[in-house]
Amino acid sequence: MKELDKLIKIMKQLRNPINGCPWDRKQTEFSLREYILEESHELVEAIEMGSVQKQKEELGDVLLQIIFLSQIHRERNNFTVKDVIKTVTEKLIHRHPHIFGNVKVSTAEEVRQNWEKIKKKQKDNGSILSDYPDQMPALSHAKRISEQASSVGFDWNDPIPALDKVEEEIEELKKEIKELNQQRIEEELGDILFAVANVARLAHVNPEFALKNTNKRFVKRFRYIEEQMKAQGKDIASASLEEMEALWQEAKANSL
Repeated sequence: MKELDKLIKIMKQLRNPINGCPWDRKQTEFSLREYILEESHELVEAIEMGSVQKQKEELGDVLLQIIFLSQIHRERNNFTVKDVIKTVTEKLIHRHPHIFGNVKVSTAEEVRQNWEKIKKKQKDNGSILSDYPDQMPALSHAKRISEQASSVGFDWNDPIPALDKVEEEIEELKKEIKELNQQRIEEELGDILFAVANVARLAHVNPEFALKNTNKRFVKRFRYIEEQMKAQGKDIASASLEEMEALWQEAKANSL
């Protein structure tokens, strides 16, 4: 593709050790990590905004990071961006035998389970569960490993039994709080969060996005409380819980 080749050529020029850009020449795979994360988050935000223009821009920024990192490795004779494209192309073909082979599937769930089985064969660590990076958000990690466990039948059929598990874990947490066992309190809180992530998965909800949206709602409603208290000439620090709760319900009624 002409546009892709042009972008690769521009990045090569920016990295030129003689007449390239000093900032671009200075970058390494480690310094690029924060930008890769930042651009990925901005792309997700653009998708949630529903802005086609922003998605186009942010996709370009994500692509730039791929080209940038590939150029760094090209300079070390490790691989090129063409090798990256070839690798992912081969992976897609291999993991879609129902399209490029003779495997028969009828549902998206069968496709997902088949994908997990193929992935396990390729990266066999002796377990159904993949080795995910420590940097991965914990709720997303919980969702993924419970998905993989479900591929061999270790799962409920719907979110209701999984929700019962949440209630069970809550009762265990109450017990540990009463006994003031800090280590066990942390463990039980972790069990609750994992169980909630499992409910979200079975209800076809991404727990990371669900929590992020709740955070946004909390910020809006709490700022509403602050604004209303200020309008009344009151200091929020001296307000009673009852006053703040009344304003919270008011914000909620106003769809904030």
